[in-house]
Amino acid sequence: MTSNAVETAAAAANQPLTESELERARLFLEQTTNGIVGAMRNLSEAQWSFKPSSERWSIAQIVEHIIFVQERVLGLVREKLGTVPVTPVHPDYKLVDDIIIYQIPNRLVRFPAPAQPAGGLTRSEALERVRANHSQLSGFLEATPGLRSHCLESLPLKAVSNGTYDSMDGYQWILAVAAHTERHTKQALEVMADSEFPL
Repeated sequence: MTSNAVETAAAAANQPLTESELERARLFLEQTTNGIVGAMRNLSEAQWSFKPSSERWSIAQIVEHIIFVQERVLGLVREKLGTVPVTPVHPDYKLVDDIIIYQIPNRLVRFPAPAQPAGGLTRSEALERVRANHSQLSGFLEATPGLRSHCLESLPLKAVSNGTYDSMDGYQWILAVAAHTERHTKQALEVMADSEFPL
């Protein structure tokens, strides 16, 4: 790599997000965190652990799955992003942002979960973890330079875009966590709407 190429790559790696990008992600993280916290805040133990059927998850399992994905992005994905080479910003990055925000929460298309949640967290433990993860994701968004300049493969994006796009940059991974939270908040509300849901 020539010295000019190295300098260009270094500049790209430190390119800050625009204020509108930051504000969009802040708002989306805040809205989706408030959505799941609001859905679980006043549940009784019976409501928290209620399973509509053997094939469907309880709200406790749903929230555990949300936490699993949040912490996977905070840990494994964040670590991997720091080790992949700088890549040019995708020309369709704004369209990909929109696909993540508007298509991942869509419950009409179902995906297999990477792990079956046990639902072993208490409601208070789950609330604490969701809030802590929100704080860490917000910090990651605000403090990490060059989020647009590092990409990792994303099977969910590949699925919702019918194979048109297959990787997300660091900023888009943050959006995807929020979109995933929204998706499963809708699932929790479906459980609450079940005719057998405890009163």
